[in-house]
Amino acid sequence: MKTSLKIIAMIPARYAASRFPGKMMKDLGGKPVIVQTYESTVATQLFNDVYVVTDSPVIYDAVTAAGGKALMSREDHECGSDRIAEAVVSIDCDIVVNVQGDEPFTTREDLAPVLDVFYGEDASQIDLASVMTPLEDEADIKNPNNVKVIVDAMDYALYFSRSPLPYVRDREVALTIYKHKGIYAFRKQAIIDFSLLKMRALEAAEKIECIRFLEYGKKIKMVRSHNVAIGIDTEEDLEKARQLLTK
Repeated sequence: MKTSLKIIAMIPARYAASRFPGKMMKDLGGKPVIVQTYESTVATQLFNDVYVVTDSPVIYDAVTAAGGKALMSREDHECGSDRIAEAVVSIDCDIVVNVQGDEPFTTREDLAPVLDVFYGEDASQIDLASVMTPLEDEADIKNPNNVKVIVDAMDYALYFSRSPLPYVRDREVALTIYKHKGIYAFRKQAIIDFSLLKMRALEAAEKIECIRFLEYGKKIKMVRSHNVAIGIDTEEDLEKARQLLTK
């Protein structure tokens, strides 16, 4: 029998994204991207509560106007996990799921397996869990907007990179390249600890926040998924998302 865990979802959302400013408020199916993501997350029915955490009054107003829950945070956070850590301190929960605001097609199928690992035999070793999906197109593998991940035999993350990872020297080796999908499930204390740890050189160079956990010896359990992973980092990504929504 599973021990009951109180699980919440938090969706960090900045307006001034460096690669695609204002993307959270771009129209997607008649709603802002961030509202689509919020509603998709609520629709999974996996959470005791779902919040958008933002430094933008524009995003806050859009979410609350759509009937959603939003929290304001400081502007000076380096990454989404720091933003969530500020908000979660005063919230009663066991597990905090960080759903990326620019991934509006997040589903129950994506999230449930990530939560299941906290009930597994090795649950006590897991500081956080995340998702990886196969990449097949060479352009997608080389695209620095797609973060790649490599894992050990137990699917614990070894490293994340914006470069193609691993470098395939021997083309005869059967190998799947995995993209890191921006979903994290943290133990509450793990994300609070994260915000207190100093950013080191690898994270600063790659601009990938989960590298901080690896640099400090934390354990990240990766869950395999074959769902289409569409993160909206460019105008082209937004157009792909619009086409997918109409199918």
